[in-house]
Amino acid sequence: MADEYAEKMSRKPLSELLLYVQNRAEYREDAVLAALDELERRGEHPAEAATLRSELGPIVEQQRQQRAAAVIAKPSVRDDADSAQDEEEAPALYSPGTIVLFSILPISMMIGGGVLLGINLFRLRRMRALLGLIVFIVVYMMVGSQILTWAILQQGLNPFLGSLLFNVPAVLAYLLWFWPRYVHTDNYRSKSILPPILICFLIVWGLQLAMPYIVKQQPKEVQAKMEKMMER
Repeated sequence: MADEYAEKMSRKPLSELLLYVQNRAEYREDAVLAALDELERRGEHPAEAATLRSELGPIVEQQRQQRAAAVIAKPSVRDDADSAQDEEEAPALYSPGTIVLFSILPISMMIGGGVLLGINLFRLRRMRALLGLIVFIVVYMMVGSQILTWAILQQGLNPFLGSLLFNVPAVLAYLLWFWPRYVHTDNYRSKSILPPILICFLIVWGLQLAMPYIVKQQPKEVQAKMEKMMER
């Protein structure tokens, strides 16, 4: 700003420069000081020059410091705006905690967590990883269910404990293999768990309503066994 005024004052005639000194209340403080500098450069020394410099100098210096502080503060404001924009643009994903929760719930088991992880991969356009996840779930269900059935029927494993143990390797695969390799981001917005919970309860409710019809479609011996299990 001072250099700008100095360049302007160098082009003004002597009479206009004197007006800056005589009518100083009408002009900016740094403009008046620039006029004084130009007058002295031309050999003119107004009587009130020293008084004006002592009066206006601190004001101009304070204004300069305020402008400098504003320039320093601007990047911080911009950084906050960028952070807010980045947060708004971050993908909405199901968190690892939500995936674990839906992998161990009795109404969803490891399939529930796999579905949520698959939604994340689809949201991030990781299609090859999504295909790999689907293959993993299918193979795991085929092999794991056989092992679980053998352990329950042949070794007397508690079914509830067996279902929990059945979910653990899948959860570890989700968190230690698929998430770090294919999601690999901490910049995301956590999606609400209410919709998947609601869907799970709707599925369970639908199965309960359909169970009598399913039982009627089975052979009489199977019906008797299923009815005993339902009574328990």
